[in-house]
Amino acid sequence: MGQPKQTSSVTPLRAMSRAVCFAAFGSLLLGQTPAFAQSASLQSARSRTVSSENNRATTGAAEADFADESDGLAAPAANSAAANADDAQRPAIPDAQSGDDITGSILDEDMRRLNTREARIDETPPVRRAGESASTAETPGIPIGSFVLRPSVTQSINTETTKDGNTRQQRAFLETDAAATLTSDWGRHQLTVTSEGAWQRNVSGEGEEQPSFKVNGDLRLDLADDTVAHLTAGYNFYREDTDDPDAIADATQQSDVQEFSAGASVQRDFGILRGTTALALSRSIYSDATLANGTTVALSDRNQTTATLRGRVGYELSPAIIPFIEATIGRTLYDETRDSAGYERSGHSYGAKAGVEVDLGEKLKGEVGIGYERADFKDSRLASIDTATLDASLLWSPIRGTDINLDLQTSIQPSTTAGESGYVSHALTTTVTQQLRDNLVGTMIGGVIWRDYPTDSTINDELVYTAATGLTWNINRYLDLTSTLGYELTTRKDGDDSQQWRAGVGLKLKR
Repeated sequence: MGQPKQTSSVTPLRAMSRAVCFAAFGSLLLGQTPAFAQSASLQSARSRTVSSENNRATTGAAEADFADESDGLAAPAANSAAANADDAQRPAIPDAQSGDDITGSILDEDMRRLNTREARIDETPPVRRAGESASTAETPGIPIGSFVLRPSVTQSINTETTKDGNTRQQRAFLETDAAATLTSDWGRHQLTVTSEGAWQRNVSGEGEEQPSFKVNGDLRLDLADDTVAHLTAGYNFYREDTDDPDAIADATQQSDVQEFSAGASVQRDFGILRGTTALALSRSIYSDATLANGTTVALSDRNQTTATLRGRVGYELSPAIIPFIEATIGRTLYDETRDSAGYERSGHSYGAKAGVEVDLGEKLKGEVGIGYERADFKDSRLASIDTATLDASLLWSPIRGTDINLDLQTSIQPSTTAGESGYVSHALTTTVTQQLRDNLVGTMIGGVIWRDYPTDSTINDELVYTAATGLTWNINRYLDLTSTLGYELTTRKDGDDSQQWRAGVGLKLKR
């Protein structure tokens, strides 16, 4: 017999039933996957919400602690509050747990955006800036329309001792110094007005009070074609010093001098050439001097008007170095044709010099020039005066916090003595300013004046030495404590020397 035929145990009906079961099971799995994803998303959202609430609570607690802390702990509390506030603003990230059902369909929010968010401005690292010194910080001033006014008032108590030969005087006095600067805030052109004055009142001892006041204005006009024009005007009031060569001997009060000035200048760049033309006018008026017996001495014969025309041409080797040549011509007219001694002192003056302008930024700037000057008088009995000149005005900062100002001037000064034309004044002044601390500045001033009379003069030369030092403590931006100490010595070949000591302390209020 042949072997029986074997058939499969999986009949068509049984195979169909298995296929239906597999299809149903697959549909069930596909239906559960979105549910799992939705559950994970809800869990992530809950985690973010809880984290945000915790951060808000932490921030609130930090702010409450900040309000309760003293001023000494204000900075740490503020830093803590700022840090917590930043954390509260950042999106919360849920902690990863081993049991979380997170699938690849759950993506970070920024990964699903084409235009990802930019970092907040407060997340940018702060730029490190040098701290502003209290001694160099400028007061905000008082806005007045399109101008800013910066006034200051200094009240000080001083002591002064003067010795002239065997005569010695000592006084204590109060001094009030007022100053103000008015500056325009225009887009084009600029007007600057500066003023300062001093008023003294003796509280003990004897000695002459020295009031003073001056105001100057400068209007800068920015014209076309690299042209700048300046219009200036000024007024200066002071009392003549007893050590002045023209002072009245034995006077209890010297003459009060008023000086008026006005001027105009135009500067233009012609490529590498720079030209300047300036006209200056000045007017001097002298009051009567008072003698010890109460009588007065009229000094109206010294009233005068002077006009000066100046021209300069510079060659720009570089923006930092500009050599120049300059010429000056002047005319002086006295109100009275002849003075009290019968001399005609009106005349002309001429001058020329060559020098160089330097501008190396904060390190060094200014100018130096050498030249020649001459003054002629209408009266033939008065000899002409001529001299070589050396002028300099430099501001040098060798290191940060140290400024050295060097000023050297040579000028011809007229005389009121009968038969004397005048003398040549050589003046050197050096000022050193040192920032000792952030709010403490020290100043030292040294100077010498050489009054050089002609060889045929009956008056001998004089030397005046000055030295002074001072400290300024910036209590805050609006209040300074000042102190000064000064000494002056005048030496003469013939006659007694004179000395003066002065010391004072005061408070300066500025706005």
